[in-house]
Amino acid sequence: MEIKQRTLSRATETQGVSLHTGERVTLRLLPAAANQGIVFRRVDLPGAPEIPAHCGNVGDLVRNTTLVSGHAKVHTVEHVVSALAGMGVDNAIVELDASEPPIMDGSSKAFVEIIAKAGVEDLDVVRNVHRLESTISVVEEDRSLVVLPYDGFRISCTFSDSKGRFTQYYSIDLDPESYANQIAPARTFTFYEDIEALVQMGKIKGGSLESALVIKDEKVLSKEPLRFENEFVRHKILDLVGDLALAGKSFRGHVIAVKPGHAINSRLAKLLAEAFKGGSEAVSRVPAVVPSATVVPVRDAPLTQGQELSAETETGIGSMAIGEVLKALPHRYPFLMVDRVLEISGSRLVAIKNVTINEPYFVGHFPAQPVMPGVLQIEAMAQAAGILFLKMIGKTSQVALFMSCDGVKFRRSVEPGDQIRIEVEMKKTRAGKMGIAAAECKVAGQVVSSAELMFTIVS
Repeated sequence: MEIKQRTLSRATETQGVSLHTGERVTLRLLPAAANQGIVFRRVDLPGAPEIPAHCGNVGDLVRNTTLVSGHAKVHTVEHVVSALAGMGVDNAIVELDASEPPIMDGSSKAFVEIIAKAGVEDLDVVRNVHRLESTISVVEEDRSLVVLPYDGFRISCTFSDSKGRFTQYYSIDLDPESYANQIAPARTFTFYEDIEALVQMGKIKGGSLESALVIKDEKVLSKEPLRFENEFVRHKILDLVGDLALAGKSFRGHVIAVKPGHAINSRLAKLLAEAFKGGSEAVSRVPAVVPSATVVPVRDAPLTQGQELSAETETGIGSMAIGEVLKALPHRYPFLMVDRVLEISGSRLVAIKNVTINEPYFVGHFPAQPVMPGVLQIEAMAQAAGILFLKMIGKTSQVALFMSCDGVKFRRSVEPGDQIRIEVEMKKTRAGKMGIAAAECKVAGQVVSSAELMFTIVS
């Protein structure tokens, strides 16, 4: 089924205070013609200049994304662009009577609400979506963004602050429904020790605990409780959706992000825009939404507790060869991270992942010194833990949705030629619907990464 380009059914608006300038501003969203894209219009300036929302117009990237065209600028566009892109709006005019959209509660929730109120309608032009045929990546010190070929739009993101106080991971297939419910409500945040420097830079004049979360030491200061246990990483995904939309076209791919930020997001958007010029377009069809889930077939009796592995048991009772792993997991190349399950014994599972130089992410991570991204080690642990969870509770016809991870630690790099031994132990199950597992990745007997993972059952 072909998908048409979309725009708003009618005009809609909202008002508020901008984050950095502190100005009172009215924002209006207007319908736009096919192929016009998202365009900002400064009605407070002579001639009402327009600035296309494209990475070629990106200016300032310090704690926000700014668009520039001639003498006209619009600051902090990422939340509005994210809401439009996340809700499937290809073409819209964003009118502002100031230089920055209102910050609202620090999320995209208010913008999603007015988009829903206005309605979205099809235009008589087919939406073209770029299908990636190779890996695209950007690396900046401890930050990295990798886009892998994928039949859909998925983001897997790891967030960690410089002091290691909070490490969060979240992976999601995005469509308007999942975006509106799982990403749009996540609020922006800052660290208490950064506030003084931001004030000296002339920023956050409109900031308050009503428009942002403030992290002080180990505490989160807020006017209301956290909306999600992993709200920080979800907001990073929100920003990423907005920043990558500036590439100018929708695309199919799996974005794997480690500590993303506006600067590195913009670099990836520009690489995507260059890739779009090379063609490889496909008429967009409704993508299959593949959840981060695990389906496990009924198995024979597991190994007894404490039984040692031998050449016979490694492919016998309680083990799963690659054919059975493929039946158990919905993941496929290049995102299947379990090659074999060696042991399922009580509340414990052991699996392996062979890391070869042929892995697609080594093209850009890193060309001179290939290293397996930490987020993929987490994914390997999550896939193995999901198999164990459903096996233990006996709900093999259902799926285990990976909810969050905590206490993530990376101890050494994983390189081509390594074989990762994934060891998982289920710590808790609650009413047969939720589970918590401890997992480690080991290479040559040494722990390279570890995490605590949480799952829930989806029928």
